[in-house]
Amino acid sequence: MQLIITFLEGLISFISPCVLPMLPVYMLYFAAGEKEKKKARAVINALGFVLGFTAVFMLLGVFASALGTLVTGHRTAVNIVTGSVVVLFGLFYSGIIKVGFLSKTIRPDTDIKPKGFFSSVFFGAVFSVGWSPCTGAFLGSAVMLASQSKHPLYGVLLLLTYSLGLGVPFVLCAVLIDSLKGAFDFIKKHYKSINIVCGVFLIIIGILMMSGVMNSLL
Repeated sequence: MQLIITFLEGLISFISPCVLPMLPVYMLYFAAGEKEKKKARAVINALGFVLGFTAVFMLLGVFASALGTLVTGHRTAVNIVTGSVVVLFGLFYSGIIKVGFLSKTIRPDTDIKPKGFFSSVFFGAVFSVGWSPCTGAFLGSAVMLASQSKHPLYGVLLLLTYSLGLGVPFVLCAVLIDSLKGAFDFIKKHYKSINIVCGVFLIIIGILMMSGVMNSLL
């Protein structure tokens, strides 16, 4: 269940207001301006991009799990603190409260294009830091879940699953970008309603974490 939750959080991060509107720009980067074999190059670079931010997020999982292991004797307090943070994320995402730094992101320089797979890996690692504030609600929730895990490797697995939820749509878009415009337009048109639903989802997860229910799903 926790793996399903973190995967869904990754998917929701993909449709966040700071990632989805920039998708055409990212696809242009992945294609690197080439007209011939454009789609194949875009898919390869998208895979590298996903690998880059996955590596960074998995490191976050290592850190969160190690921290959680250190405070194993205070599990109830950890549950309450981490759950409360996730509830606050949910209140922010649903628009009930405002948190300035969670509304910001670093935008790429449109003159920079990855030249190949390995430069795309670096590109993904760098922009994982730029995304973090704007996708922080759901990334933070995944990290909080990792900090509750009893096994360090499980925390890493949670962040890997989050990265897959965020990364799979990128790769699919590199393949199907021309066919998905209608779906993207629908999401953009209903951002407000989607954010409220996602915020409520986070609040529920936070309450389950505070009560210790999430620990029982390990």
